[in-house]
Amino acid sequence: MEFFTTNMAPIMFAGLILFLLMGFPVAFSLGACGLFFGFVGVELGVLPEALLQALPLRLFGIMQNDTLLAIPFFTLMGLILERSGMAEDLLETIGQLFGPVRGGLAFAVIFVGALLAATTGVVAASVISMGLISLPIMLRYGYDRRIAAGVIAASGTLAQIIPPSLVLIILADQLGRSVGDMYKGAFIPGFMLTAMYTGYVVLLAIFRPAWVPALPLEARTIREDSGKSGLLSLLILTIVSTTVAVYFGEHYANVYSWFKGELVEKVATDETIVVSMCAGVMLAFVIALINKVTRMGLLSRMAERVTFVLIPPLLLIFLVLGTIFLGIATPTEGGAMGALGAFIMAIARGRLSMSLLKQALNTTTKLSCFVVFILIGSTIFSLVFQGVDGQKWVEHLLTGLPGGQTGFLIVVNVLIFFLAFFLDFFELSFIVVPLLAPVAEKLGIDLIWFGVLLGVNMQTSFMHPPFGFALFYLRSVAPAKEYTDRLTKKLIQPVTTMQIYWGAVPFVLIQVIMVALIIFFPGIVSSGLDKVEAVDMDQVQMQMDADSKMPETPDVQMPDGAAAPATEDATHAEEDPMKAMQESMGKDEPKK
Repeated sequence: MEFFTTNMAPIMFAGLILFLLMGFPVAFSLGACGLFFGFVGVELGVLPEALLQALPLRLFGIMQNDTLLAIPFFTLMGLILERSGMAEDLLETIGQLFGPVRGGLAFAVIFVGALLAATTGVVAASVISMGLISLPIMLRYGYDRRIAAGVIAASGTLAQIIPPSLVLIILADQLGRSVGDMYKGAFIPGFMLTAMYTGYVVLLAIFRPAWVPALPLEARTIREDSGKSGLLSLLILTIVSTTVAVYFGEHYANVYSWFKGELVEKVATDETIVVSMCAGVMLAFVIALINKVTRMGLLSRMAERVTFVLIPPLLLIFLVLGTIFLGIATPTEGGAMGALGAFIMAIARGRLSMSLLKQALNTTTKLSCFVVFILIGSTIFSLVFQGVDGQKWVEHLLTGLPGGQTGFLIVVNVLIFFLAFFLDFFELSFIVVPLLAPVAEKLGIDLIWFGVLLGVNMQTSFMHPPFGFALFYLRSVAPAKEYTDRLTKKLIQPVTTMQIYWGAVPFVLIQVIMVALIIFFPGIVSSGLDKVEAVDMDQVQMQMDADSKMPETPDVQMPDGAAAPATEDATHAEEDPMKAMQESMGKDEPKK
């Protein structure tokens, strides 16, 4: 019995693992494990009864947490956009744009995946949409099945790390940090990961061109009457818009100073990027609108189509992320505006129906309840775990690792990587992160940087063969039997599960490389954060001591020739400057 009472924390953690391995739902496993060991601890005298009386307050604290409101807002926004056909329009248009080059369809999937990630934030919606729309086209024109499956699954998981990501909201809540700061920290790593995916496809296009062929001429449907592609017009519009955006970004500090009415020497990188991007796309939209209304023929069909398809989601990104980064709205308010923007886009497309609305609200409610129930279970577990000094046990276990911060980060990332084979990011965030955060903070690790690092690592949980959820989503929409293509009338072979698994492996390795880059180059995350001015408290104390000293009292010759004694205040100032300053401030107060 003594062994049980002295080692209750590790036994409790092992009990949780046993519950999970038996197949019980995570939320109920956490709650049942916490209550069981809580009652046992009270009976054995290890825990006070008052500890469990604090449980209702913890549960009410969950319901009063405004940050968690961002989850249903962003989920609803993503589902409305996905069901309103935005992904279909994007994939069709961008596929036509990149189609003439080798790997063009893969580039289109990665680009659209990043755009959907920045507007929807829902992995399932992105993977299923791109799997239904892009996979048949890629199979039709001879793409290697492993590459096609891997690109679609990996691009869909970008919703994990590119804001507004649901996992970043959960991580911010569990780490006790601002969601806005977490978004700012993840902004650059998310698009770096997108660039690395693109680089991999470029290498395939160079060294394995047969795996990623270009679209044949007959498949390029957006063309001019003369047969030209119209890409020159789009190139000119892109150059003009990019030039304006870059120029605006270089002088944004001056514009911001004019707007604020005070000198602003430097603006955060993420804020500059978002606002500059908005300026560039707005210019392109205005030009395309003038061309459409006046029929001046300034732009080709391709340029006009790309502009009108891309601008609405880009403006929605600015509406959500721009207002958050500019400090105009909180993440919860940004999510609400994003949901409203999604409704407006769906109405403008004429695709908002009662059936679509019911499906979106139903799925949003299910996901929100899923998150809240896991959070309730994890709160019960963590309360009892802290009561039996579980945090100290984890702290001693991890701070004793060789290598200090580096050793801790290596062990934690390896642990997260392997746990991601069996647990999804919600479960990892609620079970593992609360145990790691206090240790990381004690070791002097910035928790925003730590949260983004864990977010990139948890992204692999969607790509791990054989348990990755993105692979399951893709398997559900990929053809399991051979079929006849409706356009080419060719017999298309099915996509096997092993082809999906092998296609995911290179992208998992890219994600691991990204984790290593964040560890060895922390500036990837910290460069996107607002700079915090450091205050030297020693200098402040020295300045206060200097200010509190009274000037020396000059000697005053008395009639008998003796010098006047020092005043009482001066004597106190010499003995204790701070006390003398407090006394003098008290004397200056007006009497009541």
